[in-house]
This record gives sequence, structure tokens and C-alpha cells, in this order.
Amino acid sequence: MMMGVALAFGSVGTLASPAMAQTEATQESPFEARAADVVSLIEGEGDATEVFSPTFLAQVSAEQFATISQQLTAQLGDIVGVESVEPTGENAAQITLRFEKALASGPMTLEAEAPYQISGLLLNDIKPVATGPDAISADMEALSGSAAAWFGPLDGEAIYTYGDTAQPFAIGSTFKLYVLAALSRAVSEGRLAWDDVIPLDAKSFPSGIMQNWPDGAPVTLHTAATLMISISDNTATDLLMRTVGREAIEAEMRASGHADPAQSFPFLTTREMFVIKSGDLGEAFAAASEAQRREMLAALDLSDIDEERFYATFTSGTPVLIEDIEWFASMADQRALMRVLAALPEDTARQIMAVNTVFDEEETAGWDYVGYKGGSEAGVLNMSWLLRDEAGRWHMLAIAQMDPTAEVDTTSLLLLAKRILALAE
Repeated sequence: MMMGVALAFGSVGTLASPAMAQTEATQESPFEARAADVVSLIEGEGDATEVFSPTFLAQVSAEQFATISQQLTAQLGDIVGVESVEPTGENAAQITLRFEKALASGPMTLEAEAPYQISGLLLNDIKPVATGPDAISADMEALSGSAAAWFGPLDGEAIYTYGDTAQPFAIGSTFKLYVLAALSRAVSEGRLAWDDVIPLDAKSFPSGIMQNWPDGAPVTLHTAATLMISISDNTATDLLMRTVGREAIEAEMRASGHADPAQSFPFLTTREMFVIKSGDLGEAFAAASEAQRREMLAALDLSDIDEERFYATFTSGTPVLIEDIEWFASMADQRALMRVLAALPEDTARQIMAVNTVFDEEETAGWDYVGYKGGSEAGVLNMSWLLRDEAGRWHMLAIAQMDPTAEVDTTSLLLLAKRILALAE
């Protein structure tokens, strides 16, 4: 029952939720939730009496836990978050927590009934973590499927790079940055205004909240854009895409300097993507030319979707045609897009990107601005940041993974992004 005293703790923020605030929602298991609670307690937040069972606290009091946490933080550095949780039995799991200088692993046992308090925790396997570029690249190499990363100034050489910068990756909801750029351009040119009000006249599926709003609800473009970027609201995205126009968004992708925009054309709304992939059209659409796809899209019945089949398709964890039907960009393409966003004549779009940055204040200390958009579906994960240093120089940090055979792990990729960002220090 005793907690191993060889562990180190600190404060960087848990990884259980932030990345997925911008991607598809996933249901957290009791093991994952309690592992995240341990991280919060180590950071000095939360209530130990709610996390640990009375049996555990009889052996390690809340005060003792706090003292041990402080001692171990001094040894191993700040805690980064939950690295992994692997169930080993009905009420037991092996958890690994990442710290600044080490990985700490060990068994965790939960009570059999809700609220599933922790009755046993022993973090007794400590492994040092190398954090330099070579170590990061070794961990990137170990990821399943293919992966790439790029970090550095938009107008200069990379601080860190991994993989082929010209290789296109499916980017999931990060495509919404092209929508945001096209919307901002329309506002700057006077064709639209951020306070224009449009009716909610069609809906998509989660992620997001607007699919639950009343039909016809009045929505400003600013509100829709904020929801599109900060919580990856798919209904808000489709509403904006209809308002700005598919042609304008495709023109924005071309104008950004994208090397192969046709790979993403016709530029699909989220509902179009869902209908095609969860229906009978997927294989034919994947094999079709761009012209044929446009004809198929013109004839597509967006109301013809079996919701049960949709949820089965997109919650199964099995990648669906991610190499053929998605939105695509390479690291070089994303860098070109970030240059567009950094150069926008007015700041509203960048303010929207800064609503949910995933990183906490400590991790972004020294940066004058941080904006973010991420995206995922089964087998696809992309995380992209626009940053400005205190000297006013714009940077990009982007990391991507794609595996057509299996789901990819959000926590692992986010931890790698945090380590890459730290290379700037």
C-alpha cells in the first residue's frame, strides 16, 4: 500500500485532457482519471482524501504524501504528466508518470466500486530520461506508423526537425486553420465582419457543442470561429465553411504555398467527411479523381447518415481511409500556413488561436504569444503551435503522426512536443 519514496514530482500540468480538448472526445477510464489525480496532487492541487482510500491514508497521510512529493521533485524535476496507464487486472494497473528528468512506474490499485479511490500505489521503477535532440529523435523513431516534427523560427533554420519536411500527413482538425485564415481574409477585405450573425441551419457531429444548440440559433462569425478553434467544434466549422465558401478556402490553401493542395480537394466539410467515411461511398471516393470527387460530392445526400453506423465507425479505434480521404499537409506546408497566420493584418484570428493552447504558463514562459490547433481521428494526430518570442520573431512547433493500422497515442506525442519546445531554452 505504501507509495515508493523513490519517485519525483513537480508541476507542468496533467496530460489527461488538454490535447483532446481540440480533438475527438474520448472516455477516460477510472485508472486514467486516478493517474491524472495523482499528478494533480503532486502539483499541490486537489484533495488527497477524495483521491486515496481511507486504508491508503492510514499508512500515508495527505501531509506525508505532500512531503514525499516535494522531496522527489527536488530529485527528479517537475512532473510533466501521465506517460501511460496499462491495466493489469480488474482493479489494478501499471502506471508511468513522466518527470522532467525521469520516468517513474509502478502498480496502482483501485477500490472495486465508485468512486474508485486509490487503495495502493507503489512507484518503484525509476528510469532517467534523456531530453536532448538525439533522445527526442530516438523516441520519435519508436512511434508507430510515420511521424514528423518541426520547430524553429518561420524565417530561419530549424531548432529541431525530424522526418521528411515535404511528406504530407493527414492533419485532422488542424485543417480548420485554413478556414480561419480564409475567414480572416474575407473580413480584412470587407466581404464579412466578425460580428456578422448567421443562423445555425445545419449541424455536424461531435467534437463540439453547437450540434446541441437550437436550430436557427443566431451565431456571430466570431463565436463560431472561437468554438471551431478552441474546442474543435465541427458544426461551427461547417457553418463557417458554408459562409466563406469552399472555393475561397481552397484558394487560401493554394495561396499559402501548399505543395500539393489537390490532395485535399475538394475541401470537405466535417459532415461530408463523416457521411462519406461511414457510408458506402468511401472506397469509391478514395479511388476517384478530383473531378470525379466533385461530381460525387454534388450528388451527396448529407441527411443520409446512419448515426449508429457513424458512431461505430468513428469510435471503433480503427483508422478509416486516412491515407486517401482527409485534409493533408507536410511540415513545410504547415510552416507556410503559419506564415500566413502570423502576417494577418488584424489580430482577431490569432487571439482566437490563443484561447486554448494546451501548454501551461510555465511551459510557455519566455514566449510573448502562443496559439494552437490540433486534430485527430483514429490513426491520425497533429498538434501545431504558432509562437512569438519576446523579440517579436515568429516560430512554429508542429508534430504529426499517422498510422493506417492502429490508433496513435495522444499523450506520447504531446510529451514529445513539450520536450521539443524545451530545446529553445
